[in-house]
Amino acid sequence: MADVKKVATRDSYGNGLVELGKEHENIVVLDADLAGATKSGTFKKAFPDRHFNCGIAECDMVGVGAGLSTMGLVPFVSTFAMFAAGRAYEQVRNTIGYPHLNVKICATHGGISVGEDGASHQCCEDFALMRTIPGMTVMCPSDDVEARKMVRAAYEMEGPVYIRFGRAATPVYHDESYEFAIGKGEVIQDGTDVAIIATGILVPEAIKAGKLLAAEGIKARVINMATIKPLDEELVIRAAQECGRIVTVEEHNILGGLGEAVAGVVTEHAPVPVHRIGVRDEFGHSGPAAELLKQFGLTAEHIVAQTKTFVGK
Repeated sequence: MADVKKVATRDSYGNGLVELGKEHENIVVLDADLAGATKSGTFKKAFPDRHFNCGIAECDMVGVGAGLSTMGLVPFVSTFAMFAAGRAYEQVRNTIGYPHLNVKICATHGGISVGEDGASHQCCEDFALMRTIPGMTVMCPSDDVEARKMVRAAYEMEGPVYIRFGRAATPVYHDESYEFAIGKGEVIQDGTDVAIIATGILVPEAIKAGKLLAAEGIKARVINMATIKPLDEELVIRAAQECGRIVTVEEHNILGGLGEAVAGVVTEHAPVPVHRIGVRDEFGHSGPAAELLKQFGLTAEHIVAQTKTFVGK
């Protein structure tokens, strides 16, 4: 996929906000002094009166967003995943989640691919934290097209939403005809030997892995699971019943994320073996994003090797 156009989904977030801002005057955007990094600054340039820099005070920013939502506005609260899901967890839980307010929490720089910023900024726990909040929708787009459509879908639904966007540019494999729906997965490649369910920037790696496995005679069903909560249980159950084995792939701790969500559904409804590929209960460290993804086993080659071993069992 080297010749494919690449876009960072954080850029897609900024562009998606501008598209929506032109159509809806009730959209406001809040940032914690990171507008250049989160790309909410793109919205600020277009609509300076509707963008608010709350400073390095993420907990306060969440509270401001909650208050604005009670006035008929739709706040998009922006900062790094480590600060949105981590530092401000209590405020997100009690001020947005508990009263079920219409606030969209949009977190960039999630996962190991934050790279040189190191372990303190490489948030691999955000899916787990946000999944535990009742009524919270949790999503992670796989490319530019899906990210922009996800921002629109978040605006159109009522209630709290958490979306993780990536720092690094990743391949764009959808075209504009793609229809994104909250709570629905996407079968990209069909197969019956094993199902590979991936989310976020690792979906292109799963697609590549699916093609490599096909060349070796293993028919892998590749699924893009952009909504982690509510999970597309019907699609997961069908994959379990028709493929007999499931591999999950995420740029997140294997504890509490997509893998455990899938395993929970499978255990209750269609028991089959599940192998989780992700960060294996450890902190990251500083380094180039591409090298870190290799080191932590989050590449197509690793997915292929792990899947072949898993299917062989």
